Amino acid sequence: MKILDSNKKNFDKTLDFLLLKRKNKIKSNFVSVTNIIKDVKKNGDKAVLKYEKRFNQNNIIVPNSKKISKTIKNLDDAVRKSIDVAFKRIYKFHSLQKFKNISYTDKYKNKLEYKYLPLESVAIYVPGSSASYPSSVLMNAIPAIVAGVKRIVMINPVYRGKQNPAVLYAAKKCKIKEIYSIGGPSAIAAISYGTKKIKKVDKIVGPGNSYVSAAKKEVFGDVGIEGMTAGPSEVTIVCDKFSNPEWVASDLIGQAEHDNLAQCILISKDKDILIKVKSEIKKQLKEISRASIARKSLIENGILIYINSDNKIIKVVNKIAPEHLELNVKNFKSLVNKIKNSGSICLGKYAAMAMTDYNVGSNHVLPTNGSAKYSSGISVNEFYKRISYINLSKKGIESLGPSVITLANYEGLHGHAQSVIKRIRRK
Repeated sequence: MKILDSNKKNFDKTLDFLLLKRKNKIKSNFVSVTNIIKDVKKNGDKAVLKYEKRFNQNNIIVPNSKKISKTIKNLDDAVRKSIDVAFKRIYKFHSLQKFKNISYTDKYKNKLEYKYLPLESVAIYVPGSSASYPSSVLMNAIPAIVAGVKRIVMINPVYRGKQNPAVLYAAKKCKIKEIYSIGGPSAIAAISYGTKKIKKVDKIVGPGNSYVSAAKKEVFGDVGIEGMTAGPSEVTIVCDKFSNPEWVASDLIGQAEHDNLAQCILISKDKDILIKVKSEIKKQLKEISRASIARKSLIENGILIYINSDNKIIKVVNKIAPEHLELNVKNFKSLVNKIKNSGSICLGKYAAMAMTDYNVGSNHVLPTNGSAKYSSGISVNEFYKRISYINLSKKGIESLGPSVITLANYEGLHGHAQSVIKRIRRK
């Protein structure tokens, strides 16, 4: 892992370079993604199956319902109960996010309303193939359920036609009946434009690898996506001399095992703990099944940063704008209110990022790649559209109209002015 010292003259330039280098790796997938999307738009299911066979050794688009039920029956009871616990907690927290409609009547008896309406159809992308995530089903579907979305579709790539029982159980728990066993850019294209077997949706949400993220950006405008970049994963941890290096190392590895392009950054005012954590990482990598992925992620994108002041730490964290931030320090209260850019913030030594990925109740689909500077994670708000309703009275247009006429004529929009003039009482 790269080690940076904030006292060095070239520190800021080096950090910017490393962050940009990863961004460019993610962006480099756009050309191949564009070609795949064009192919699916032109050739539909035939193209989808071609890419499924090539990348997932899969020849199924719509899984058999009887096979789904049979697969779910094989799910371990402990996993089933864990999904139940997570469902309840995530539903509870997100049910508190509902919006109230606004209705306002002014002194002229003009009535203005602002109403929240659920989207009609949404596709949730749940990563699969090499790893499957029932937690991602819950994190994407539950806010949509709370918002009142009627049609929720699940896209879940499979390997050799085998679906994950926990993913299917989570989908059943969320009452998702429309499932497609496909993935990658071709799946994003299919659900955006529709094929004979796949009916298109209004919006696509959910995390994915760099190819999926690139595909979602490419189809945006023809279909809605989250107002953020969701994937590959990131964590930044701030630790001090009181932090447990074993715990911190495990938190970094936990994020690194997601993807080769995942980014793990550790910041501290204590040089010793940086060395201890680095040693712990080497030791713990030998203990996990996805060690090769985590190791590549840490070597290519991991950064250890020594910073000797809290103000500089705050500045660097806000520059990184991480998806996940852990303030694993004794004085986290002095830092947290000054940090403005992060998808979620874990406070204190017990608030492990891994907990937020499952059953704490907050959402784990969060802005990545610096997009936390201007966007937020998945919430119930993601599944609403807002409409303004305007009912003007006769007195209202006569009282407010002259000002509108003045501004419209000033802007050179004389047609606007005339549409108001014609409605005002002639004297």
